[in-house]
Amino acid sequence: MATRFIGCESVIRLLGLTALALAAAVHCARAADPQPYTVVLADTGHGDLNATLKGSSQLVALRDKVPVPPFALIERARSDIERFRTVLESFGYYEARIDVSIAKHALEDTDLTSVLDAVPDKTSVEVRVSIATGPLYRLGRVDIEGAVPESARKALTLKTGDPAVAAQVLDAQAKLLDALEEDGYAFAKADAPDAVADSAAKVLNVTYKVELGPKVRIGDIAFKGLKDVNESFARHALTIKPGDPYKPSKIEAAREKLVSYGVFSGASVRAADHADSDGRVPLTFDVQERKRHAVTIAGAYSTDLGITVSTTWSHRNLFGNAEQINLTAAGTGLGTSTAGLGYNLSAQFLKPLFLEQDQTLEFDVAGIKQDLDAYDQQAQTLAGFLRRKFSDLWSGSAGLSITHDQVAQEGTDRLYQLLSLPVTVAYDSTGVTDPLLDVRQGMRASFAVTPVKSFGASNPIFVILQTSASGYFDFGTNGRTVLALRALAGSLLGASTFDVPPDQRLYAGGSATVRGYAYQSIGPKFADGTPAGATSVDAATIEFRQRIADEWGVAAFVDAGQASDTATPFNGQVRTGAGLGVRYYTPIGAVRLDGAIPLSRGPGTDAFEIYIGLGQAF
Repeated sequence: MATRFIGCESVIRLLGLTALALAAAVHCARAADPQPYTVVLADTGHGDLNATLKGSSQLVALRDKVPVPPFALIERARSDIERFRTVLESFGYYEARIDVSIAKHALEDTDLTSVLDAVPDKTSVEVRVSIATGPLYRLGRVDIEGAVPESARKALTLKTGDPAVAAQVLDAQAKLLDALEEDGYAFAKADAPDAVADSAAKVLNVTYKVELGPKVRIGDIAFKGLKDVNESFARHALTIKPGDPYKPSKIEAAREKLVSYGVFSGASVRAADHADSDGRVPLTFDVQERKRHAVTIAGAYSTDLGITVSTTWSHRNLFGNAEQINLTAAGTGLGTSTAGLGYNLSAQFLKPLFLEQDQTLEFDVAGIKQDLDAYDQQAQTLAGFLRRKFSDLWSGSAGLSITHDQVAQEGTDRLYQLLSLPVTVAYDSTGVTDPLLDVRQGMRASFAVTPVKSFGASNPIFVILQTSASGYFDFGTNGRTVLALRALAGSLLGASTFDVPPDQRLYAGGSATVRGYAYQSIGPKFADGTPAGATSVDAATIEFRQRIADEWGVAAFVDAGQASDTATPFNGQVRTGAGLGVRYYTPIGAVRLDGAIPLSRGPGTDAFEIYIGLGQAF
């Protein structure tokens, strides 16, 4: 076998060919690598249009999430053109021109693939989208084909000359159908709008074809899912009945009302797909009952009142008609400002739908012991109330209570027997019924008049007037930035300060009035500095609440108030407190930590107060 020797020149030539082959292989591998890119969407001059174009773009949405090689980047850009065109037409621009380039080369450029293959590894290219919107089309004729009542025609708010915005044209179809159903035409049909563009006139002519169907009423009402709740109660609770005009809004209101009684965790309503021989549509309410029993535990702490711990056991459906009983036991006074431990025991019975819709009968039994700086008290109360909801915004109550009241103040122990007739009117536009949930907007206000006849240590007849209001203002941030305002005033008429039991007098100071001052510490005092109580009081709060991320928030507040021995509020020395708070938001409400300082310290005033609780201060 012959042996072949390779010279130096041949070795060099072989090494060179190998290097070229490796370079080619590396280049081919690089061409398959993801191609990084940036996206520039040219400004169309319309902010909403710019935002919608950006939101529809796969180039934007997938840029970091789904990297692509060069050839796939070109296809991604091509697919965006149709998305952009759909958006533009939905805004009324039917003659728009869309130009997309990559690395300054149009998508139609046959050299674009080669250009991208030559881009150095990990080098980003620019994808530029330029749009000439062209003329804005407007609505021309807006017609409805079909015998449609005038009330439903008015629901079609489109008119000639409006911009031909596709979303509004489609929404008008839904509004027309809703109006027909609200007018009793449960089986009306409205086809998708027939839209024809007139390129010469630059208008869009729209026609809605409607099949009215029969006008119907509500038929038989059935329930599914009832177990412990009596069907007679469920029927009584409904605000609709067979024979009523068919109105989806009233049917939905009836469903919401049914859930509001607290015995159902949810409810849905289904209408039959056709009317019966009498022209009525049967309804079926599917309900899910809540557990009959519930236990809740709550706690709070403040440097003036110490620790309070309470637990409540509830039965939500005592006799099958949503009767509710609540048994509460609370321990109080483990703190620095009270003289000893106390308790608050109560039992409450609620009977909804008492004689009338939206009317509740309530009975309360309570026993309380508390040792405060102002007085020591042991009392037992028996009370009954009739509560009525007048509308979605207004409610009221009237009641009668009898109290056996043993109160000691300044070394004098007295027994009072009190007969009270409290009457209250309240307004609430916040839409929030759970006291632990944040209120974002709206207003709450109440006014109470309570005539009291005292027997025992003193026998005057006096009247307590109290009014309060709070307002909430959302700065367009979906509740993340809220300004909350609170004001209250009270007056005690018909008796002098010391003819009235100490616990019936008016006080300021504490978390409900002026934070930074101890509970009941603002107002007239005895010579030893003990709070004496007042016959008038007023207070106001400004609080700024800011959410931070999803679970945290902060608050800054200023409180001011006064209490005096005159009969009218806004007398006495004004006391002001200010502070900061932290909120930690949980599924059951915000855990609140507030720290406040008095801005005008007097003798015996603490340097600061701390408050911990569940839910906002008001």
